[in-house]
Amino acid sequence: MTAGRQGPGGKDEKARGGSLKTRVKTARKRTLSSTLWLERQLNDPYVARAKREGWRSRAAYKLIEIDERFHLLKPGMRVVDLGAAPGGWAQVAAKKVKSEEGKGRVVGIDLLEVEHIPGVEFTVMDFLADDAPDRLKAMLGGQADAVISDMAANATGHRQTDHLRIVALAELAADFACETLAPGGFFLAKVLQGGTENQVLARLKRDFAVVRHVKPEASRKDSAELYVLATGFRGGPKSGE
Repeated sequence: MTAGRQGPGGKDEKARGGSLKTRVKTARKRTLSSTLWLERQLNDPYVARAKREGWRSRAAYKLIEIDERFHLLKPGMRVVDLGAAPGGWAQVAAKKVKSEEGKGRVVGIDLLEVEHIPGVEFTVMDFLADDAPDRLKAMLGGQADAVISDMAANATGHRQTDHLRIVALAELAADFACETLAPGGFFLAKVLQGGTENQVLARLKRDFAVVRHVKPEASRKDSAELYVLATGFRGGPKSGE
């Protein structure tokens, strides 16, 4: 256990109730919300660890933890990362499937440019575009074994609205996954606590063998984020649907 910092009188500041957190002064052009966000980033151990270990973002640890728990990503798999920027999840996927060694393929799609990551091919486009599934299958050299998404709509601060917006994104991502996945593949996407809407959950339970909600330790304690994990894709839509 690391001892607290010593104060001028030799007292342990933790023992005296002092805080070791880095505090950020509110600059003239910085809003309170951005100041709080910056303070949270500076005091987040996962942010510091990601910098030390070379990950693009702290989100990498969420996928690492989920994968270690459920053994999802394997060498040779073909993976699509929806809303890939800044690239943390794509980076993890590339290492897990060994695409850097030519054994698998990882394709990231986002409206934003993403700096090059070894073993990952990025395309700048909207995953909702009509030609996106075919484009990604062509880049992968076939159907995907995994569709992963850490996308989140910009927060409004209104819990119910934010929940509906992020569930809508998850529903669109699930539609995309069902168009792109090979039988046996899996789908992983961010939702919010309160779970996945019944309609989306029913769709996933119909098309996948197992559907569960997951809360990784790397998710911030004060965050309502949750992930829906659907494994064992049964195949494309039935005729007439």
